[in-house]
Formats: sequence, C-alpha cells, structure tokens
Amino acid sequence: MFFSGFPRVVGLSFFPRLCQLTIVGQNIQCIEGLECCPLLQELWIVQCHLTEISGLQNCLQLEKLYLYENKISEIKNLELQVHLEVLWLNSNCITKIQGLDTLLNLKELNLADNIIEKIGHSLDPNVNLQKLSLSGNRISSFKELAQLSRLPRLSELALKDPTSTPNPVCLLSNYDTHILYHVPSLQRLDIYDVSSKQIKEAAESAVMKKMMYYNMRVRTAQRNLVEARLSLTERKKTLSQLPEECIRTLTHALKCVCTHNFFFCRGSKKNSVCHKILAKIEALRERLKLWTRRLDEIDFWYERDLAQATSRKEYTVQFLLMELESVGNIRLEEGCSTDLWFKSCCDLLLSRFSSPDYKIYGITGIKVNRVIRIQNSALRLCFEDKLHSFLTSEDLSSQNYRRQLEYLFYVADPEKCEKDETLHILEEGFKTAEEEQKDGAIPLSNSLSVSEQSRIEYALRQARQGDTKRSMDTMPFRHGQVIVSKVFVGNSMPIRDGEPVDRSNYPQVYSVYRNVDAKQRSAVSEERPCSTKTHAECSPCRRQWFVFDYEFVLPEYIIYYEYITQYVLATPRLSVVDFHSTDRDPTLSNDIALDKEVLIMEPVLKPQPRLLSLDDKILLSVARANILSQITVLNLHGNSLNKVKEISSLTVLRHLTISFNEFTQLDDISYMPNLEFLDASFNHLVTLEGLRGLGQLKQLDVRWNKLTKAREDTAVLSKHTPALLKLDTRYNPWNRPEAVRMNILGRLTTLTHLDDVLVAEEEAAEAVQKSAGSKINQASLLAQSRTDSGRPHSLSLLSTAQLLCHLSPAPWGLGKELESDWMAKITTLNLDNQRISKLINLSKLVNLCWASFNDNEISKVEGLDNCLKLEELSLNNNSISTLSGLTQLHCLNKLSVDGNQLTSLDVSALDQLSNLSFLSAENNCISSLHGIQRLRSLLELYIGSNQISTSRDIYYLKVRV
Repeated sequence: MFFSGFPRVVGLSFFPRLCQLTIVGQNIQCIEGLECCPLLQELWIVQCHLTEISGLQNCLQLEKLYLYENKISEIKNLELQVHLEVLWLNSNCITKIQGLDTLLNLKELNLADNIIEKIGHSLDPNVNLQKLSLSGNRISSFKELAQLSRLPRLSELALKDPTSTPNPVCLLSNYDTHILYHVPSLQRLDIYDVSSKQIKEAAESAVMKKMMYYNMRVRTAQRNLVEARLSLTERKKTLSQLPEECIRTLTHALKCVCTHNFFFCRGSKKNSVCHKILAKIEALRERLKLWTRRLDEIDFWYERDLAQATSRKEYTVQFLLMELESVGNIRLEEGCSTDLWFKSCCDLLLSRFSSPDYKIYGITGIKVNRVIRIQNSALRLCFEDKLHSFLTSEDLSSQNYRRQLEYLFYVADPEKCEKDETLHILEEGFKTAEEEQKDGAIPLSNSLSVSEQSRIEYALRQARQGDTKRSMDTMPFRHGQVIVSKVFVGNSMPIRDGEPVDRSNYPQVYSVYRNVDAKQRSAVSEERPCSTKTHAECSPCRRQWFVFDYEFVLPEYIIYYEYITQYVLATPRLSVVDFHSTDRDPTLSNDIALDKEVLIMEPVLKPQPRLLSLDDKILLSVARANILSQITVLNLHGNSLNKVKEISSLTVLRHLTISFNEFTQLDDISYMPNLEFLDASFNHLVTLEGLRGLGQLKQLDVRWNKLTKAREDTAVLSKHTPALLKLDTRYNPWNRPEAVRMNILGRLTTLTHLDDVLVAEEEAAEAVQKSAGSKINQASLLAQSRTDSGRPHSLSLLSTAQLLCHLSPAPWGLGKELESDWMAKITTLNLDNQRISKLINLSKLVNLCWASFNDNEISKVEGLDNCLKLEELSLNNNSISTLSGLTQLHCLNKLSVDGNQLTSLDVSALDQLSNLSFLSAENNCISSLHGIQRLRSLLELYIGSNQISTSRDIYYLKVRV
C-alpha cells in the first residue's frame, strides 16, 4: 500500500499465509491487525506516523523489520522477535539504544537520524551484528565509539553517511584511526573501503606509539610522587628529631622516678618526699604529652602534604588518560608563569577574591598553585554551534552578544566525590545538569567566596566530626580548586522570592541570578569597621547564577589555590620550618627550658651505674629480694644490656621491664610461663621472632624500636602469646604503616587495646574478615579470575589482567556447578590489594596468561612453576627482593615489579626470559644494570627511582644490540 492516507490496517485476516507486507506513506499511528499473520517474515511500515513499536507479539517468524521515517521514540516490544536479522529504525525520535537484548541473530541495524547520544553496553548481546548505521545522531565521545569493540563480527559501520548529518565525534581529530583500532574487523567505514591490512596496521601502530608516550608521562607523574614522598619523609625525620630526643629523655626520667617511687614510697611514712615524687611524675607526663602532640602534629602535616602530592599525581594521571582515550581531542595543558593565559587566570581569581569575606577564618590572601587549561574540542564545537544557532535566531549584534558572555566559577559539590565530578565535567561538560544539578540548573558565580561557601561549611563540619589529628588543622578547606567556564547567560532575570529555580518558572530566559553582596556584608559586619571601603564594595555586584542550558557553559580552566592565613599554626608546614632550629622558634626554646626545669625538680635522682652483664647477685640486688624464687617484678630499665639469659631461672617472674637497653631481639625472654607484663620499649628490636612460650603474657610494650615487618611479628605473637590483651607498637618504622593495625587485629583476636586505643568490636570483626580473605583460595579465584582468550582493543594503560577483570563479568555464576577442570580454563587473574603474603594454590592454572598481584605483601616469587603460558605478570608494591622464582616462565613478555626491594637484576632469572619485551622495575634499590644485556627481546625498560649512580651502566644497554 502506497500513498493513500489510510488511518488503519484492516482485513489482514484474509491473508493468513502472508510472508511480506509493505506499507508506505499512510497515516497509521499504531501497528495492528497482524495477529492473523504468524508466518510474516518481512514487514515495512515506513513514512507513516507510528509513535511506538507494538502489535508484533504473534509475528514470531519475523526476520526483517523496517520502521523508518516515523515518530517512534522508544525501542520496545521486540523481545519475542528472536529470529530478527534486519532492523531499520532510522529517521525516528529515538534517544536511547535499548530493548535489543534478545535479538541475538540481529545482523543489520539502522538507527541513523535519531537523537542518540550514548551507545554504552546496549549492543553487547548482539554479537552477530555485521552492519550498523548511527549517522545523523549526537554521539560526541570517543569513549562511546570504543563500546563497539565488543561486536566481533561488525564489518560495516556508518557514522557520517553523506545523506545524514555527521555525528559530532566524526568532526574530531583522529576519528578514523580510533575506529579502526577499536574495531579491527571493519571492512567498510562510512563510504570508504578499509579492508586493507596496511590501513589496520597503520592505525594500530599509531595507537601503540601514543600509548607508549602516555605510559611514559604517567610514569613520570608517579616518579615525581615517589620523589616527593622521599623528600617529605626526610623532612619529617629532621623535624621529628628534636621531639623524639625530648621524649626519650623525659620517658627515661619518668621510668626512673616511677621505679624510685615504687620502692621508696611503698609503705613509707615520708609523705613530703612521696608528694614531691608524685608531683614530678605528673610534671613529666605533662611534658611528654606536649612533645607527643608535637610529633602527632608533624605526622599530620606530613600526611597532609603527602595527600596533596598524591592528589596532584592522581589528577595528572587522570588528565593524561583522558587525553589518551580522547585521542588528543581533550588536552589538559598545565600553565606556567610565562603563559599569558596563566597570568590572566591568576588575575581573574584575585579580582574575584575579597579578603573581608574570609576574615572570620583569619584568611588574608590567596595563592595560585596550578592552572590547567581545558581544550575539549567536542565541548567547544557544541558551545559554538549552540551559540551560532541562538545568534542566528535572535539576530543579535556582535556587541550585544558579547555583553552576555561571562567567565564564572564552579566549585564541585562537596557531598560528591570531587575528583569524579571534576573529571566528568572536563570530559562531558555539565551534560547531566538538568538531571543532577540542584534546582534543575547549573549553579555558578562571579565571586569565589559565593562559590566556596558550601565547600567551606562542609569541610568545617567534617573536621568537627573527625578524629583528633584532623582537628589539628585550623583550616581544613585551605586547598581548593575552581572550574572557570565561559558562560553565555543570554536573556536573564533576577530570581523571584519564594519561587524555585526551575526552567518551567522562567520560560523566557536562559539564566537567572541572585545578588549576594548584602547577605555577605551582614555576615562579616562584626569583623570589619563599617567605615572601611573594601575591594568587594568597589567591585561589580557579586552574583550567583543559575544557567538552564548546559551547552551554554564551556569549562576552560581549572585553578588550584590555597588560602593564606594570618594565624601561626602549632606546626608549620614541613617544607617551611625546621623544628631543630630552636634559635628560629622561641616557642621551642621555651619548651626545652621547661623540660630542664621539670628534670631538675626534687627529688633529683642520682644516675645508677649501668649493668653490662647480669648474675644472681645483681638480680637479687636490683629486685631487692633475698632469693631468686621470690622475684616477681624485675626492672632492668636504662642499662646497656643486649642479653638477659640469666633471667631464665626466674620462673615466677610476672613483670619485666627492659626498656632503654640495646636489645635487637628477644630470644632470651622465652618459656616464662608466668610472665604477664613485658616492657621492651626504646631498644633496637628488629624482630619479635625470639619470643616463645609466653602463655600468660597480657601486656606487651615494643614502642620506639626498629620493627618493620608487621605480618611476621604478628604471626609470632599469635602463636606464642595467646592471652595478650594490650599491645603497643607505636613509633616503629613499619614497611606498610597504613596496614599495620588491620594486620595485627586480624591475627590477635584477644586484644582489647592496641597502641593505647580501645579495640571496637566492629573494627575487630572487620580485621578478622579481611585476614580470612588474604589467602588465595577457591573463593578468591572464582571472584577475581576470567577466561577471556585475548586482550581487548582498548586505549587503556592497565595491565591485561586488570583490564579484563574490569571489563568482563566473572564466568562463574552463583549456584552454577563447577566443572572438574574449571581452574584449567582460567586465563586471567587479578588479585591486587588483597593483603596476600604468599602465592599458593596456583598449580592448576596451567592456561594462565595474565596475572596481577599488585599492592600485596608478597616477599617471594613462588608457586608459578605450572603457569608456563604466563605472558604478563605484575607484582608492583610488594616486598620482593629476588626474581629467582621466574626461571620457568619462558613465555613471559611483560614483567612489572615496581616498588619492591630488589637490589639487582637477577642474572639467572633473566637468562630464562628470552621473550621479555617489557620490564619495569622502578622504585627499588637497584644499583646496577648488570644482566640487562641478556634480555635480547627487550623493547621497553623503566628503571627510574633506583640507586644507579654511574653512567657506565648505560653500557649494558648498548651491548644488548
């Protein structure tokens, strides 16, 4: 039926064997009457007025469906058409790809000339799709095109067909290269034949070079963080030297006075002397609190500065990955003082900063730390097209339209993740503004204080609810960032009182605003004289804007800044002040003088002769006992002892103090069945391995030693101190200090106090749960393994194991019965950050190709002897000191061991890695490249942040050739 204007389809009941039906140019709004046509295989209803897909529930044999040039807005009601091979829905009003999940036989899909912006995972089930047309839509992101890589049989793709308007993404640079890399199966792209092998190889080569370039830049950012951490650590060590010396002196004196008090005042009638002793003890404790607080402050400032450096690195890495994924169509350029635009941004921020607004916080100024210029080609094209369309329709002169352009500030919502929101805005602009922004509009301002208000209030509220260390920061909002956008405010008007900011309430305008000067002046009126004429009062009216159309907001810059305060903080920043220079800080000089006053308080104890060795006579004298069997309390504090074998005869000893000695291990303190208290603080302990058979030990103090291996030492305590209730491990140089508490609580389930902090039931339960999951077992293998046969084409710098586990679902469904050889099917394993200490239970993974064990506690490469097909192995941030366990992995071509304890490149292991093309061993302790010449296939080597000090090591790279 053609061009007759029929409003309905009737009479089909007379054609029960109908196989093909074509209806063109009618006034049909819905599909009906097909109930009697179960054999229909091909249906055309085009150039009609269809508003929805319906009425096909009985057409189960349908193979071809053409519904183009209608008014359909949603793809639905196709679940039963499982035999459908061809579907044309072009020239409709479709905004979202959906409803195609059951069409597994679909080979051709035409969605051209609709209003589609996203592809997402909507086509993933259609693995047999061969032809796809998306021309004439609104796809603007390369990330969306990358979704097509999951269509293995796609051979023809149209995104800018000559008969349609091209998608915005087609106007961006490197469009063809991006498509050909991600969909290598393509034979035809738009109107071009791309079947040539040389074309595909050229695209892949270009992408590989880009990935290598960005990989190097990402590693540079990571290397900068390592250097910053080392610098901060060294600075922290310098700053902590004086407080630690004072704590050591005061603690030594306190223990001596307490010992004197124990023996002198017990049962004594000399109350005046006892009173002096107690007063001195209290004074010493107060001084210790002060210096401990100083150490905590130094630690806080170290963590704060490190967090800033880490945040900068994370942003830099994300910016670089965004550039890579957009194939250069998003560029984030860091400015310097010689750039004119950098200076313009600084001037703009300073002009929008009014110090009286911040006077209540003690802020006197602002400092710009970093400016990033945002060059997003897709967003700029969208902004310019929208503006051009508006100017054409409104017929505005150039002068009038420029008056409606503003540079406005946006600060990320503090209730959300700042980084995620910022990255989203840089990549896609304020595209979700209509759905997510408060009051249905994008909140912007021409004043920094107005933009910052919510963030400042949120930061102060969090600080009040936070821990003690957090409360040390008098200005938790010190560092901030603001996005500067070019905004076309268009026709605008003031917000009407009591009326919600919603486009429906302001249909004739593009934006609304609220003047906020009066409100802010009243907020700070008590803090400044009324007669003073401030910068804010001289500046243009400060306004909060609400822009309804996200396409009229173009993000152009990110400015990172910090506030300058007039207050002198208790502990200045690590990069500024040296605590040890007491002549520069009168407060420190005064504190040292106060320490001396306390130390010379009455009674002044005479120094006791140091014991270099022990015998029965000395033990009886120190314990003030008559026979050894009576000694239950023994204080050997403050001597030069490094061995105490003689105490093994003190079988009833319950309380032992050996603080301030020279012990490096505790082998002599073993098999003491009645020992309940042990103070071994202020020694040189490097291990607790020697402790044995302390079944009654309830309290252990090992503060201020040199313990580094929390897991090993905790295992000793777990086995030999089953009754331990209180443990203090503070001020030890642990290898992974952030994981120490959880490691200890996961093993020592009897503890009630750890590091002088009460152990909550919830915390203990969480630690036990994490400890149970720290071993490689069937559950972890099921959760973190995949069976993919190859690495997907993706512009990602992740390892193959990380990428596949991120993109692919786990193949082992819940409740699904496992086959006997399921482990042999595993090709991918990602066990990053699982607190694993040993590689076990991997012998059946005979087809494992890609594995990642980053951020664990592995000290030895082992358990991989049966994984002979392993191609990629990542062991970053562990405690590995040798590569000897890799000798059987002859297929290995990519190895990453950054952040370990390697001191050299193991020649015996490298000899066996004949296929290794990529080696990364950054941030280790490698002092020589000897052995690298054995890697004849090596193409990429990353060896930064090591201890290579001579240029002759470059020779080893030369002799490889």
